[in-house]
Amino acid sequence: MAEIMAADEKRYRTLSVIVPVFNERNTVAEVVRRMRLVDIPLDLQVLMVDDGSTDGTDKVLAAIEDSTVRVLRHETNRGKGAAIRTGLDHARGDLVLIQDADLEYDPKDWPNLLRPVLDGDATIVYGSRFDGEGMNTSLRRRAGSRFLSLVTDVLYDTTLSDMLTGYKVFDRRVLDGMTLESDGFGFEPEFTAKLLRNGHRIYEVPIGYVMRDRAEGQKYTWTDSFQVLRTVVRYRFRRLP
Repeated sequence: MAEIMAADEKRYRTLSVIVPVFNERNTVAEVVRRMRLVDIPLDLQVLMVDDGSTDGTDKVLAAIEDSTVRVLRHETNRGKGAAIRTGLDHARGDLVLIQDADLEYDPKDWPNLLRPVLDGDATIVYGSRFDGEGMNTSLRRRAGSRFLSLVTDVLYDTTLSDMLTGYKVFDRRVLDGMTLESDGFGFEPEFTAKLLRNGHRIYEVPIGYVMRDRAEGQKYTWTDSFQVLRTVVRYRFRRLP
């Protein structure tokens, strides 16, 4: 697929930020506070997608919803991918950014993520956790993420350092003709695989990252890594719709 016209040929106006949320009552208000502090040269639309939270997150979201922060709700927990798809259905921005609600990723990195797009150097930018400051993760988790990125690089002939990053910003036109199917963490490898299969190139920038442990609410487990691996392999050889 031909590259989308560069940003210097198109003035981006609105950034839609999609925030999938599940049982994050202790962090979600702080994430919104930090998002509101970021100075970017774009109109901002924030879509908080409450994915069936049961810990009182819905009450926190109700208190912070206003003209710039819209809350969308799933009656039951459907998974991160499903929450992102719901957000995409309501996004009106010509740029889209995925922001987790758990404070592992800090909105202060938005300008760093947006710069290559606004400068016309990229249409898709991933934040790499392995090149930024503040990295705090286990050796096992780091090695697993590196391995999955290496498998992706070999299968798709690319050089991504962090395929599983939750920080992504992209021109929404890269979604044209793309059907996203995964409900859970399979969204990350599916989205990456389909971008690469469609001929898009992914730009990486360093970001800060502070990993939570299970007691703090970390939801990704080692079993999810098997789902990621299966997804990467499946979409490499499967005929895309």
